[in-house]
Formats: sequence, structure tokens, C-alpha cells
Amino acid sequence: MDEEIKNFETEAIRTQLERTKFLEHSSPLYLTSSFVFEDAEDMRASFTEEKERNIYSRFSNPNTTEFVEKICKMEGAESGYAFATGMAAVFSTFAALLNSGDHIVSARSVFGSTHALFVNYLPKWNISTSYFDINKPETIESFITPKTKILYAESPTNPAIDIIDLELLGNIAKKHNLLLVIDNCFATPYLQQPIKHGAHLVIHSATKLIDGQGRVLGGVTVGRADLIREIYLFSRNTGPALSPFNAWVLSKSLETLSVRVDKHCENALKVAEFLESHPNVNWVKYPFLKSHPQYEVAKKQMKLGGNIVAFEVKGGIEAGRKFLNAIKMCSLSANLGDTRSIVTHPASTTHSKLSEADRLEVSITDGLVRISVGLEHVDDIIQDLEQALN
Repeated sequence: MDEEIKNFETEAIRTQLERTKFLEHSSPLYLTSSFVFEDAEDMRASFTEEKERNIYSRFSNPNTTEFVEKICKMEGAESGYAFATGMAAVFSTFAALLNSGDHIVSARSVFGSTHALFVNYLPKWNISTSYFDINKPETIESFITPKTKILYAESPTNPAIDIIDLELLGNIAKKHNLLLVIDNCFATPYLQQPIKHGAHLVIHSATKLIDGQGRVLGGVTVGRADLIREIYLFSRNTGPALSPFNAWVLSKSLETLSVRVDKHCENALKVAEFLESHPNVNWVKYPFLKSHPQYEVAKKQMKLGGNIVAFEVKGGIEAGRKFLNAIKMCSLSANLGDTRSIVTHPASTTHSKLSEADRLEVSITDGLVRISVGLEHVDDIIQDLEQALN
């Protein structure tokens, strides 16, 4: 491809593997566990990494290479590695870069499984985490100690859709010589590129909007080459690699990411505006609503507002359950980023094991509903929400 072409949509489509002798137009699927060598010297040089080539699909595969290369170009990253799931990417990134005694400073508003990793598993290796309130960024530096190595956050957050200033985090990380790691799942590289704001590594659950159709699992970490090298070596030995088939699906999905996300965002804004005017809704959070507390920050660092809307139904947990039971078209699921609209009531489902106080610390009120706005006609999405609210 012409190296002068840098437009996002073009690179998503035209970044492809070198064609084989069959001159295929679309990249083929390489369903192979291993690769053969020409002779003993080729095999030796390959294993000592004197040659850059595929050896075993746990290490690398043409399909995963294409997928990662696309994400790197989209995020402005030097290198990357693809994983079986988003959580495999999160765990492997931390496990590869942290040592016993190290410390993480993280936003409190993180995905539930990431929280479990921080409080239940990393402490086994004497790795500790301190949480800051994402709505009080002025307190972040007070949590940093001489043992702090990583500053971590999601933006927008799950499920309360809070926003944090990535440039601010980048400046703090630079000042204190920390690694800034950002989960960019909700925004996708189409809407936001954290590396531009000082992030050293960016993580995605490719299961969500990158796939976009609820078909396959996947994860990816991209960023600075020396850090990715450490993550690659850890993952090569521990085995969380993305399958070639899923990589092939996800690489094809990236070709339509921009047009899909544009429509998701258009629908989501209309849904958010509708909900904001509904008498049975207390409040609505959507990054590109002017009522969002971090609206100006969102406008500064995001191209559009994303596809996730959070709102509070009047009446608490019971009202939230009734709302879900009244839904007719939208799906009741814990996933997001699908073509199909999905509604979730965290207080009675995904976060039901937390105390009310713990939920409120991450902005999960009893009546909070998260909707992943899909690609159905927006009038039909709104009609379903309206009848359920009424």
C-alpha cells in the first residue's frame, strides 16, 4: 500500500497480508498450528529470532499479524500482540510488566473482572493497587508512591460512562516516570487514540465494537515496542494467543469499523436525547450530551460519543428490573458493541454482589441502566425503550 495514504478508513481496508501465488483479493484464513522450515539452518535461525518468521501459531500467525498491524496503525502504536479475550490482554499486560512489590494506581471505575484481578489475584504476587475517584482527578498524584509503576484507566468507563482527561493522565505519568495504560474498548481507535495523549499502552476487548456483531472473542494490546516485547515473551510462554480464525474475523470487521461506529454514535445520541426528556428518567450520561459532567473533555479527545448510554430509571432496583422485563426488541445481555441493541441493569445483575456503598463509589446507582445502542432503526430502538419506561 502507498505509504503516503494515512486515512483511517483506507488503512483499515488496505492493510493486508502479502498476496500468495493465487493472487487472492481478500486475505486467506491460515488455520495451521505450526509452520515448516526449509532446512536445519532455517529452523535454527528462526528459533534464535535471527529471522522474523512464523514458527507456531501460539507465537504468531499471518492472520493475527494482519489484525495487530491494523490496530497499530489505527492507534499510532509501534507494536502489538493479540489475545484470546480482552481480559487475557489485561492480565498478560500487567503480569508481563509488573514484579513483586510493584504498585498500580487505577481509576476506581474499571470493568468488574479487572477489579477482581486487582483485588483477588495480583496481591498473591505482592502487587498492590490504589484506586482514585475518576471524578476527582486532582487527587491522583496523592496515591503515587516510590513503588508505583503503572497508571491505569478506562475512558469512557463501564458502566457509568464517566470520562477522564487522557492528556492529564499523560502529563502525570510523564512527571512521575510511570507507564500509562489505557483501556480504549468503549471508544475504539476510531473515536480516540490515547497514545496521542501520552499513553504507553492501549488495550482493547476486540469482542465488543471491533468485532461489532457478537460473534467472536478477542483482545489486543498495542503501544511502545519495548513494552510489547515483554508482553510477547510472557504470552508466548503462557499461551493466551488469539486464534487465527478469530483474528481473520476481527481483521475483516475492522474494514467496516468506521461506518459502523458512525451509525452507532448517531443512534446513541438520539437515544440519549430522548431519554433526557423522559419523565421516568432521573438523569442520562452520554459523552456528547452537554449535560455530561466531562462534556468538554469528551469533545476534546473523542471524535464522537460512542454507542453506550447510561441512565437512571426512577424507582431504584425494582424499577430497573421492571424496565428489563418490559423490553421487547432490545436484547438482555451482558455483552455490548453488537449490531443489536443491548440493555443491562448492573445493580441487579453484573454488580449485584457488591454492596450499595461499593456500587455508589463507581457511580452505579440502584436504577442505573446501560444500553449498548445498536444499528437497528433508531425509531424502533426509542419505541422499545419508551414502552418499557411507560
